[in-house]
Amino acid sequence: MMPLVPTSCFFTRGHGIHRQNLQSFEVALRDAGIAQCNLVRVSSIFPPECRILAAKEGLKKLVPGQIAFCVMAEARTDEPNRLVSAGIGLAIPADRARHGYISEHHGYGMTEKKTEELVEDLAASMLASTLDIEFDPNEDYDRRREVYRMSGQIVRTRSTVQTAEGDKNGLWTTVVAACVFFFD
Repeated sequence: MMPLVPTSCFFTRGHGIHRQNLQSFEVALRDAGIAQCNLVRVSSIFPPECRILAAKEGLKKLVPGQIAFCVMAEARTDEPNRLVSAGIGLAIPADRARHGYISEHHGYGMTEKKTEELVEDLAASMLASTLDIEFDPNEDYDRRREVYRMSGQIVRTRSTVQTAEGDKNGLWTTVVAACVFFFD
């Protein structure tokens, strides 16, 4: 049996508001363009040689009812004005024959910028530890990022983040961020 290794992916995000919790999640998935799929959550490995597609290109490839493997972060609230965030981070090694890492984080009270930094830091730190790059986990991310770059082993990091404030009237507010995989 052939191993099931994705060959391409795309990143997307969305948010939704509704009086029902589940429907708020559905609206967020629809906003992200992935509501028509049966989503199967997977863990955090970015496959070797995996191509990153633009969101528009990836969304066009989806088929209603398709089983789609994804790394997803989601957060929900029905508290007025409560800030929710969902983010996906990616760290890609210089040697594309090796795997990278995808991180996910969902939480409360974090701005888009803070969530971006956190998910990129998580992904880069996981990758750095597998590449035996020595770093001090207690240093701030800007310093560690320089160590990672100077090693020449981590070529790129990126993030996809969605934040929203809870609806003023207490409706459910949901945010999602996802990396969706394909087997071309």
